[in-house]
Amino acid sequence: MRAARYHGRGDIRIDEVPEPEAGPGQVKVAVDWCGICGSDLHEFLEGPLFIPPPGSPHPLTGETLPVVMGHEFAGTVAELGDGVTGVSVGDRVAVEPYYVCGTCSACQAGRYNICRSLGFVGLAGAQGGFSERCVVDQRWIHPLGELSTDLGALVEPLAVGYHAVRLSALPKGGTAVVFGAGPIGLVTMASLKATGAGQIISVEPAAARKGKAPGAGADVVLDPTEVDVPTAVRDLTEGAGADVAFECAGIDAVLASAIGSVRPGGTVVNVAIWGHAATVDMNSLVISEVAVLGSLAYCGDHPDTIRLLTDGIVDAGQFITARIGLDELVDGGFRQLIEHKDEHVKILVHP
Repeated sequence: MRAARYHGRGDIRIDEVPEPEAGPGQVKVAVDWCGICGSDLHEFLEGPLFIPPPGSPHPLTGETLPVVMGHEFAGTVAELGDGVTGVSVGDRVAVEPYYVCGTCSACQAGRYNICRSLGFVGLAGAQGGFSERCVVDQRWIHPLGELSTDLGALVEPLAVGYHAVRLSALPKGGTAVVFGAGPIGLVTMASLKATGAGQIISVEPAAARKGKAPGAGADVVLDPTEVDVPTAVRDLTEGAGADVAFECAGIDAVLASAIGSVRPGGTVVNVAIWGHAATVDMNSLVISEVAVLGSLAYCGDHPDTIRLLTDGIVDAGQFITARIGLDELVDGGFRQLIEHKDEHVKILVHP
């Protein structure tokens, strides 16, 4: 079968690889759609980051590059391993793309997304969504019911935003400011809207992305090239500041603006994956007792996210800006997102 494999920075190839077989407790998925994630772009431009480099095999998969990429995917069940119940061949499913150890303190506490040995399907080995077939443990299979598999491919990124919102503990009716209206910023806004935020403020300089923010749930869109964002946020909140800010850009100046935009005692949730070590003015945290919270991926969030889509609470179809075949992955997908990022939110790939 064909699969897109990462061989090194800037080197992704469509290779012929053996089709995987479903072992005991595993499910083989025929992949219909797989989204290109910002972390995939980081690997392409700056990696290997999460992908295990030569000489350093992943502790759970035992594998190193080349690896099959793609972790935002959905499809239909093609084969069941021994002992699998509750799902049938032909069912539409989304995949929660994890490898976890199950034994570390985080896993034992139910916070498997911060497993000490965490790996991602599509980054840590031979399985990934940019392939015709993929095998995963049944634990990571989430039935979609009647939801289409193109929307199913959006469950993973939407779960990232939903998890960040859940971690933030934003009270219903509270004010949130989201920095960045790229894919993760937009799904964070959609999750905020779906879970009862009172006022959602989007901060974004790019014209095309500013235009997408209201559809995702933003009540106000601020351009940081035109206004001082912390001042503008305080003006919108009767001088208080936002209850929570979400940093979805991975830029030092944006992090500083997020810290300055929350109320005393407020919270900044970092959702972005950074390509460099962040610089932060610690006194700005201390003086206002601002909490900075990291949010990684998702943990038990897929069922709720699927319900948001199934019930029509979140209109995820608006985020799909292109659909391509596997052969177009690099030029029609990765390079489009890198060179024309203002024109795209989510490009889906059909392996």
